[in-house]
Amino acid sequence: MTMRTPLNMTRRIAIETGLGAALSALYLPALRADELPYHGKEGNAFMSHHLDTPLAAQNGQLFIDDLYVFSGSGSTVFIMDVNSNITGVHVKPGFHHEARYEFNMHPGGAASEALTYRVSFDEPGADGRQAMKLHVLTGQDAREDSATGELVLSGQTGEPASASGVRLWAGRITDPFYIDLSLLARINGPVNSGTAIDLSSWNPESAKNSFAGTMVESIVLEVSHQHPQLKPGARIGVWCATKLATDAGGWRQINRGGHPMMWPIFWPDDTYFTNPANKSSPFEDFEAEREHIAEHIAAVVAASGTSGDPHAYAQTVVQELFPDVLHYTVGTPAIYGFATRNGRPLADNAPEAMMSLVAGTAVPSGLKPSVAKAQRTDSFPYVVPA
Repeated sequence: MTMRTPLNMTRRIAIETGLGAALSALYLPALRADELPYHGKEGNAFMSHHLDTPLAAQNGQLFIDDLYVFSGSGSTVFIMDVNSNITGVHVKPGFHHEARYEFNMHPGGAASEALTYRVSFDEPGADGRQAMKLHVLTGQDAREDSATGELVLSGQTGEPASASGVRLWAGRITDPFYIDLSLLARINGPVNSGTAIDLSSWNPESAKNSFAGTMVESIVLEVSHQHPQLKPGARIGVWCATKLATDAGGWRQINRGGHPMMWPIFWPDDTYFTNPANKSSPFEDFEAEREHIAEHIAAVVAASGTSGDPHAYAQTVVQELFPDVLHYTVGTPAIYGFATRNGRPLADNAPEAMMSLVAGTAVPSGLKPSVAKAQRTDSFPYVVPA
């Protein structure tokens, strides 16, 4: 009997399919670790040299797990997590050296990015650390892949770097995200089928964090309030993206992130990240996507009886979630809850808030922020290195 092993399983895939289903969802014949489809030395039989091939994009280093935006000390903090090891399957550590990791910002509700921070990495050295660079792009350049931008600072993973009112840290951390995947399965199934949500067999007191002890790669960017576009009171929309170099010399967007739990709840079958939304700006596709999602929300709240006007409720929800960006008022306390959303801090139970929002009623997760207290800190870099 041939052993079969899930390939390229990331935390997002595990969430989307439910942990149990995830472990049987993407099976291929077992491969040696050095045969997994990551770019590397010539001669590895399974490794592609062509950056445009589907295998090139199927890399945990390019898959976004979370985006956080909150207030620091006289600053705004942006965190992007990628490359989770949730399934225990081989995950190449570090960041993709042929990729870009971008924080895109829309000031004042603008439909186009006006400020982008772009992080890039070199290949790992003998100690596993990677040289990293941070560029800033403004105005039209902020949405142009061909624009170089201004080099803000250089450093290496695992060590803080700072210059000109900006701090950067990147490396492997213990994951501060928490959810019990068995609860998610009770939500995304009905959302997909338009049937009633049944929590009668759910016992919040028995909830366990499915991500306890797991790790992700994290990029932490902190920008001083002295920045002209990020002064206290400024209203911004934030989303992040990973982009991979192409054979033709350009760049291809692989994955993007805004609100938490969007893909796991609304597109649970997109385990290979082929949804067209991955390849566009949130402001380019939100009209078509939000009508599609509104239909699902209206159907599930109607079946569950949690709203007297399911269609009106669904429209209210999608107006909050689309375009898929985190809205934040600079300098104010971040919160991601059922009633209010302003950025996203590390501690808040965002999965519970999102599931409750979609269900139209409280969905008690049974998990409190204390379950992941050891995975976050109050000072830079705000995360805990693994």
